[in-house]
Amino acid sequence: MILKYAFLAFVFWLLYKLVFDFIVPVYQSTKHVRRQMGDIQEHLRRQYQQQEQAQRQAAQAQQQQQQRAAAPKADKGDYLDFEEIK
Repeated sequence: MILKYAFLAFVFWLLYKLVFDFIVPVYQSTKHVRRQMGDIQEHLRRQYQQQEQAQRQAAQAQQQQQQRAAAPKADKGDYLDFEEIK
């Protein structure tokens, strides 16, 4: 009878050690690592969006410069340049 209770106490002690010395720390570590990975992914996503926005703005500025450079000059009417003949 005492041997039975001692065996049960030993089994419960082993289960306690397993749960609180192995399973709980592994769970907490996994949770912590997942949170860090989420933070890193969020940071990289924001950085990517900022880079995309900067590239779009640069492309728009370049396109506007090209449009200004390619815009036809205002027509001055029927004015013709001439050279004086002497």
